[in-house]
Formats: sequence, structure tokens, C-alpha cells
Amino acid sequence: MKNASRLAAITIPLLVLGTTLATAQEISAVGSWSGLPLHKNYEAPFWNDILPAASGGKISVKLTTFDQMGVKGGDVFRLLSDGVFDVGMTVGDYTVGDAPELEGLDVPLIATTAEEAKAMVDAARPMVADIMANRFNSELLAIAPYPPQIVFCREEVASMEDLKGRKIRGSGRMTTKFLEALGAEGINLAFSEVPGALERGVVDCAVTGAGSGYSSGWWEVSKYLVTLPLGGWDPVITAMNRDKWNSLDAKTQDFLRAEITQKFEAPAWANAGSSYSDEIACLTGVGACPLGKAADMKLVTPSDADVAKARDILITSVLPDWAKRAGSDWAERWNKTVGAVAGVAIVAK
Repeated sequence: MKNASRLAAITIPLLVLGTTLATAQEISAVGSWSGLPLHKNYEAPFWNDILPAASGGKISVKLTTFDQMGVKGGDVFRLLSDGVFDVGMTVGDYTVGDAPELEGLDVPLIATTAEEAKAMVDAARPMVADIMANRFNSELLAIAPYPPQIVFCREEVASMEDLKGRKIRGSGRMTTKFLEALGAEGINLAFSEVPGALERGVVDCAVTGAGSGYSSGWWEVSKYLVTLPLGGWDPVITAMNRDKWNSLDAKTQDFLRAEITQKFEAPAWANAGSSYSDEIACLTGVGACPLGKAADMKLVTPSDADVAKARDILITSVLPDWAKRAGSDWAERWNKTVGAVAGVAIVAK
């Protein structure tokens, strides 16, 4: 594998497990987008500081990310499957070309709060664990959220109806399918290419998280912010190569799982709601911005009619389309888990 050979030559940071565990281990880890809040506030502190401290200084961590390595987010789990590194972190939606059933983790328009999103992720967790094992030869360790994926637009938007006919960058396949069902043109575009595309008018609008849009300067090239969660919560999956996982003794497995669950995943979810409010304030200038300079985007709050119409499109068009791609077994499993928690059922066409 050409990419694997090239990447194997790159020095990947190592974790050296401390003497408090049964055996010493070396683990290579690759994180998600280096410039976004999830990595800066949770991934990097966990791997660089929190985990070493929990081991009494016996764990040494030097963390890299897929963008720093020049690797596409959609390639992370392929490389993880091949054992190029031991732990990989990337957005679940980036990998749905290889695993269409994974789209069921991040369904748009259902969860409007962090608590609802967490409940859906918890319901989906066994399903995601099976997908990671079967598709990517990996052990699921954590699922952490980006903020709700909302809409940044160059030109005036007053309601969801105004999105019809516009060229809109989606944050995932299911979001793109929704946009097309709405009457917009769904555009596939890498996250890093969006600011330039908005500035040049290649796209009229784009979907991402509020914090991601703020950190990456989308507010400099767009004026209207529509807080309809068209892209769900864009969960980031952390997984370990299963061959490596199986080589660890039980004490080491338990230690790593407990640490990442309690000191990475839990804090990321606990702060997701308040972080979102802060990020909206920073994008619009309405309220105090704790992150830096506030922008002055126009906040567009969806009406009840907008929300009802969006939900109807999701249930009657988007979810049945996904069920065809993923297969009836996955749709049935989704109905019994995520759908049961969310109060939504896929009705096959």
C-alpha cells in the first residue's frame, strides 16, 4: 500500500505505558483536525497531559493529527485498519464511503441539545463498535462531539425555504441528501477549501459546527448564520487497531478504556452545550464571546414550520434512502436503538 509505506516512514508519536500496568506498551496515535476546538481542548490535553499524569508520569505522549501528517480524514481508518498507526481519530461522516451504515451515527435534525445527541450516540455505540470491528479491524474507544452542524451563508436567508436552489456544502452524505431533497444543490467540498469557495461564490452556503466555523474564519466570508442542525453533531470516533488491542493484556485494556471514557469523552460531552452557546455568541456578537474577537453575523433562528418541514423530509426521504444504501438489517437495528431513543422510525419504501 503506497500511502502506508510512505506514512510508515514518518515518525509517529509513541505512548509508553507505565509500570503500574502489567506490561509496557508503545502506542502510536493520530488525532483529528489540529486547529479545531475538539482537538485543542480535549484530544491534545488528554494524550499529552492527562493520560501521562494518570500513569504517574510513566506514559510519554507526543501527539500528531491527520492534517499535520498530510492525510485525508477519510483515509484515517483505512490506515488504522492496515496497522500504519495504533490509534486513529476522525469524523465518522468522513468514512461513510467505506461504511455507509456508519451514516446512522450522525442523523441530522433530530438532536437539538447535547443531552439528546449524547443519548443517540449511546444508543448507537454497540452498532458503531460492530462497524469499526468489521469494516476497519479496530476497537471502538470513544465517540466525542463536534457542535451542531449549522449553516453559514453569503447572502440573505430568512427561512429554510430560502435555501432552495442554492449551492450548499454539506458536512456529510446524509446532510447532502437532505439538501438535495430540500431543493438545494448539495456540494461535496473538503473543510479546508470552504472559506475560499465561499469567498469566490463557488458555494452560496456551507454546513459546519459553530466552533469550527469560528476557528476557521468562516464568518469573514459569510454573513448569515442559520441555526438549524442540518449536519447533526458530526461525532468524532476514536478507535484502536484491533490487532494491537488484542495484543494488550486485560489490565492495560481496562486502563486505557477507563481513562479515555472518563477523562476525554465525558468532558467533551459535558461541555458541548455551553460551548455551542459561546460559539454562537462569538459568531454573532450577541452575548459575551470568551474565545476572542466577536463577529457580527446575522442570526437566523428557524421557525417551527421550518423545523417541522425539515423533520418531514428527513423521515420520508433521507432516512429511507440511507436504509437502502446500508441494508434492511442495519435499518432495523437503527430503529430499535437510535430511533427508539429519538422517537423516529425508518419506514422502508
